[in-house]
Amino acid sequence: MISSKQRSYLSHLANDIPDIVFIGKKGITNEIIDQVRNNIKARELIKCKVQQNSDLSAREAADELAGIIKCDVVKVIGKKFVLYKKNMQKKENIIPNKKDLKKKRIRKV
Repeated sequence: MISSKQRSYLSHLANDIPDIVFIGKKGITNEIIDQVRNNIKARELIKCKVQQNSDLSAREAADELAGIIKCDVVKVIGKKFVLYKKNMQKKENIIPNKKDLKKKRIRKV
């Protein structure tokens, strides 16, 4: 589970990455699941797109894939959604710790 600040940070990072996985009229198949697993293991953060001829909405597809792969849904906008899963084998992850994202409070004198 990621915090709202981490979600915001990941959402900002996802703006620059291209769509990697495309879900068509067949919906979520075993090939799609394998493709998402492999890409999320390599990159930690992936962007997916639901094509116009698909019967699924982006929210339904994101929730279903997140349940199967055990990852977090970062955001869903229109026909696109972003998924994140921390790779435990990497030493450096793309997301900072929760305490590093906290804003420092400035006291007025």
